[in-house]
Amino acid sequence: MIYLIGSLRNPEVPKLAHCLRQAGHEVFDDWYAAGPHADDCWQAYEEARGYGFQDALNGLAAQHVYHYDRQHLDRASAGVLMLPAGRSGHLELGYLIGQGKPGYVLLDKPPKRWDVMYGFAARVCVTWTGLLLALRRG
Repeated sequence: MIYLIGSLRNPEVPKLAHCLRQAGHEVFDDWYAAGPHADDCWQAYEEARGYGFQDALNGLAAQHVYHYDRQHLDRASAGVLMLPAGRSGHLELGYLIGQGKPGYVLLDKPPKRWDVMYGFAARVCVTWTGLLLALRRG
C-alpha cells in the first residue's frame, strides 16, 4: 500500500490518489478528509483552552490523529510525498524511509533551492507519469 503524503490544502492530492488507484495501486489518503483548515482549527481550539503546543500534542485529539496516521504509515509498503508539503509530511516520509521502505518525492515545480537530503528518496519525480514509472520499477 502506498501512503500518499501531502498538504491538507493541496487540491491535487485526491487527483493523484485516483491516478495511482487507476494504475492498480492501493493508496492511503484518508487523512485528506480532515479538510484544509483542520490544523488551524485544532491550534485555535487548543490555544482558546489555554494550552501551548507541547500540551496540545499530548492531548487526546492530537494523539488520536497521530496514532491513526502512524498505523497506516506502519502498514504502508511505500510512501509518496507530494509537494508542496510541510514539516509533518517530510517527517512522515523520513519515518517510512527509516523503516527501510521506499519513499518517493513528487515535485510540484523545479526547486529554486536544491536540497541534497532528497537523496534519501528512492526517486525524485517531476511528473505524475515519472512517478508511475518509478513505482513500477520499484
